[in-house]
Amino acid sequence: MAEPEAAPPVTPPVTPAATPMAAAPMAAAPMAAAPVAKRPRGRTTLLIAAAAVLGIAGGTAVGYDVQAGRAPTPLPALAQPGLAYPAKALPPGEAPDPLPASQDHRVRTDGDLRKLIVDRPAGWSDDSSVPGIGDGWLRPDVYARAFKEEGSMYEYFLESDIRRIAGVAWKRGQYRTAEINLVQFGSSTFPGAQEFAEGQLGYMPGTEIGAGNGGDPIKGSGNGRYFLYEVDRKPGYLPSYQARATVYRGDIVADIHLYDTVPISKKDIRTLAERQLERL
Repeated sequence: MAEPEAAPPVTPPVTPAATPMAAAPMAAAPMAAAPVAKRPRGRTTLLIAAAAVLGIAGGTAVGYDVQAGRAPTPLPALAQPGLAYPAKALPPGEAPDPLPASQDHRVRTDGDLRKLIVDRPAGWSDDSSVPGIGDGWLRPDVYARAFKEEGSMYEYFLESDIRRIAGVAWKRGQYRTAEINLVQFGSSTFPGAQEFAEGQLGYMPGTEIGAGNGGDPIKGSGNGRYFLYEVDRKPGYLPSYQARATVYRGDIVADIHLYDTVPISKKDIRTLAERQLERL
């Protein structure tokens, strides 16, 4: 028998090389656009601003030129033509006398503020139990402790150009006491005394921390009032009565308090307030 023929070895198929074909004619590819430089940001804004400045400058120059060519226009007369200083000082014999102390508030308030406190009434004595007074001067932080919000009050004093505080404390009998404080603010454009006094008077009609009534005007003051508080009763304690008067004159506020365990009359606080106002 004839031997079978050997099978041919298996080999991976060979991919025939692609036969090159004549390339078909293609449309010409469009040319890439040349890159365009971006305009810097803000350039247009700067150009407009420069034009505006030049326009204003030009208008101003034209305005000055027109105004310079006009005839001068006389100014209207002063509302108070009498407010003029003499060309030279008056001779010594013709100069007006200085104002008396009763009319010149600056002379009085620049001196010892303690001397403006009303004299102690008969039958009263100094009360050394009130802290902070000592030689008659009170620091603002000590005075602020008498208020409910002492921290806020102290800050208010500092911001309001407070200058100094003079005070006294008296006692009569076993329980009646009196405190008078003169609070002076700096003489500036800020009306410190007026604002402080009006602020105190503003809350007095309230019942939470005030007297609970509108009070009565202090005669001759134009801005001051005096008040009688509602009695404060607590179990185990004597009743507490209180009266207060607040008035300001110039840069000084007079703050007056009376305390007792028996009723205080309107006459008592009114008389003390009127006497203090006269001293101011």
